[in-house]
Amino acid sequence: MGKIDPNKSATALRALRVLEILGEARAPVGVAEVASGIGADRSTAYRMLMTLHEAGYVTRDESGKTYQLGYKLLSLSSALLNADERSEIILDAIRGLSAETGETVHYCILDRDATVLVYRAKGTQLVSVDFKIGDRASLHCTSIGKALLAYQDARLAEEIIARGLPKVAPNTITDADDFRAELSKVRRQGFAFDDLEFHDDMRCVAVPVFEAGGAVRGGISLSGPASRYSLAKLEELKDRSLVAARNLARRLGSRD
Repeated sequence: MGKIDPNKSATALRALRVLEILGEARAPVGVAEVASGIGADRSTAYRMLMTLHEAGYVTRDESGKTYQLGYKLLSLSSALLNADERSEIILDAIRGLSAETGETVHYCILDRDATVLVYRAKGTQLVSVDFKIGDRASLHCTSIGKALLAYQDARLAEEIIARGLPKVAPNTITDADDFRAELSKVRRQGFAFDDLEFHDDMRCVAVPVFEAGGAVRGGISLSGPASRYSLAKLEELKDRSLVAARNLARRLGSRD
């Protein structure tokens, strides 16, 4: 075991991991699964679950055997998504792009080693890809991940590469040099495509949104089934997305 940083609480980190396990699950979770996920015995996992239950962050079923996230977490997260001026500006931009294209438009932010979907404007297309607010996605195999990572410090990209580039779809980029070349290409052209890299029947396009000083914290993305999202369609959506992103950047204070 590595040296423990005295400035960190191992117990707190474990409790947060419990919340992540419950959040990633598609159904209520039992003590054994939580114990396995945090690398602890059942009694430790049970104590953590009961502590989080007492605090309102976890609920358990009537049998007392399974657990899931409580709504108190929603109250906390609402502070991130409150309708302040910045939020309204972003929502106005993606709603405009959605109305123009008929497509569902997402605004995602970079959160350490993943992207998080924080705003969505629902389109009118009947056949679409359904992502939800709060969904996280890998950086190496998504258009939005590549669009955001390309404009960060190069050390972050090297950290992602060092952790491995797992293949999740037919065209996922798994070679380190190929991935570095892809990020360089994204920087040169100002947008990113996902051509069957995240799912075997999905293509996506994403563009970064530059803020004051040239920082990139978030970006706009559109995704759809490959049957409808041809490469020609991606080009068309890319052009519209770039215009929307430039307009949004100006409204957010960018002078670029």
